Amino acid sequence: MMKIALISTGEEILTGDIVDTNSAWLAELLSDAGFKLSWHVTVGDAMEELVDAFELASQRSDVCIVNGGLGPTTDDLSAEAAAQWKHEGLKELSVWIAKLEDFYASRNRVMPESNRKQAHIPESGEMVDNPVGTACGFKVSHNQCDLYFTPGVPFEFKTMVKDQILPALVAEQHESMPQLKRWLTFGLSESLLADWLDPIELPQGAVLGYRSSMPTIEIKLRVPASCADSDVKALEKAISNRLDPFVFSTGKQRMAQRVQALMLERGVTLSTAESCTGGMVADWLISEAGSSAYFQRGYVTYSNQAKQDDLGVPKEIITEHGAVSIPVVEAMAEGARDKAQTDFALATSGIAGPQGGSDDKPVGTVAFALATPDGVFSQMLVLPNRGRTLVRKVSTAVALDMLRRYLTNQPIFTQYSGSKILYQGQ
Repeated sequence: MMKIALISTGEEILTGDIVDTNSAWLAELLSDAGFKLSWHVTVGDAMEELVDAFELASQRSDVCIVNGGLGPTTDDLSAEAAAQWKHEGLKELSVWIAKLEDFYASRNRVMPESNRKQAHIPESGEMVDNPVGTACGFKVSHNQCDLYFTPGVPFEFKTMVKDQILPALVAEQHESMPQLKRWLTFGLSESLLADWLDPIELPQGAVLGYRSSMPTIEIKLRVPASCADSDVKALEKAISNRLDPFVFSTGKQRMAQRVQALMLERGVTLSTAESCTGGMVADWLISEAGSSAYFQRGYVTYSNQAKQDDLGVPKEIITEHGAVSIPVVEAMAEGARDKAQTDFALATSGIAGPQGGSDDKPVGTVAFALATPDGVFSQMLVLPNRGRTLVRKVSTAVALDMLRRYLTNQPIFTQYSGSKILYQGQ
């Protein structure tokens, strides 16, 4: 298999001033495409260290992607270091100078002289287009290794990798690529998932992996290309049968994307009424393009008065049962559905912490309600107290999962791993 290396550059990574998200993204992209990142190193803005890293990568890999150091400032050294490593000079690409001048002219500005540096690449280099930025990418070869130089700006880096570098790698790969299958789940712990799936016999060379990205867990199955299609399909079916109904996607579809697809299929509408999640349910939904076709209105009613004023929750119910209660959250959902005139409404009210809990309702206690044409479904859970943000994220996922389960004719209620059920019913 092709050996692929990554060199991340920049003092700001080594000092912790920024988090290198590009490397994690690249590793996952390559893995999904059937490749493997075999070696990764981070190097500061030092000429000698960069040259040494290029040499080492060229000796250990077939392809190396160098990320960062193509900017216009004095500490952007990747092109100069590559030229020094190759014992050659730099050349200026007139086509890139013209592009830069057009870029600034379109904004009624004159190109700064420092940007000319971004058109300089080693004499033996081949230009790799950057259609969304000012830094010119390039490719050089040495020791039978191809090195691709890319900008550190994530959007530019990802665009170049997806549109140009990855297709080039696929074209150069002569071996048959393994098949990749995935399941995105919510509600089960890694240990429980493993207990459910471990008894399944895998073909030789097949690998089953788990990746937690709270509040969801992704399961990946990699099967060698030599495995018969019938065996792969049988394996997929066996895994799916064991995981259903905790699987919300067999691709990369996020929970909110899945809900959106189901809502659009049915041609129905949704509103939300949130307290402890503070608009996170609505945020997840409207982060997906096209959500305006079904999502009508989101209420964030954090105070008791807001619940009364905006949703019509009776004061007596709040006084008698408390804001975090089944009667209140049901009234919130019904109020949102009625006022927004939608087919469905989701409501949340809980204690995200770190303060506010009690013996009866500890931090992590959250009430949920789903108002539907068939009535209101509600539950109260005590979620694991792993910090305010995570309580809100898990609460958001539970709310959307209730709607997903309803729309797919699955049991709306379940026992989520790590949670305690206080109430579930209609």
